[in-house]
Amino acid sequence: MNGSLKLTLAVGTCAAALCLPSVPHVFAAQTIYNTSVPTVIRVAIRENNPSGEPDPRGAISYVQAVPYLDYCEDVLPNEWFPSWNPESLKAGAMAIKMFAWYHHLHPVTIDGFTFDVDNTTNFQQFRYYSRQPTTNAAFAAIAGDAYTKPGGEIFELNYRAGIRDNPNWQYRNAQKMAQWGSQYWAQQGQTYTQILQFYYVNRSLYQIT
Repeated sequence: MNGSLKLTLAVGTCAAALCLPSVPHVFAAQTIYNTSVPTVIRVAIRENNPSGEPDPRGAISYVQAVPYLDYCEDVLPNEWFPSWNPESLKAGAMAIKMFAWYHHLHPVTIDGFTFDVDNTTNFQQFRYYSRQPTTNAAFAAIAGDAYTKPGGEIFELNYRAGIRDNPNWQYRNAQKMAQWGSQYWAQQGQTYTQILQFYYVNRSLYQIT
């Protein structure tokens, strides 16, 4: 790893757009903060509720080892609308990728099952083979990037729905990304890196290819 570059946020008085500088990369080796990109993630599959949807309070049926990229691609269309702006989808792809990476490093054991995430909103909504061309393209675009704490430490990129057609400033204060906010900023012409900078303050972008 060649070190880190702390990204600074420069927010002006622009009403329609973020006043942000261009975002440089920090070139790194194949590992970030002494951890490799995961190859698989252990997903606890919970029982469905009466409507057929995975129940966050349902019993765990089994734990499935899923290829890491497959997992991420089968989460994004369930957390972001596949029809949204590509920059919003890229920001969502990064959040999902880093959320999964963090939990891969912090597994839990419940009812005798050890796993990284489950398939419900307790973590991220995972549906087998739900991937879409637009959301797959978002992952392809950020395949070589990671978004971390300064110095490269992996951390959980949290996100919430937020308010439609709104910048959702309140989530920036909480270091969370608003899903609707990411679409709002993308429609204002902002790039995915600028969207990430807005919601996750004082974080760094690494290139890991």
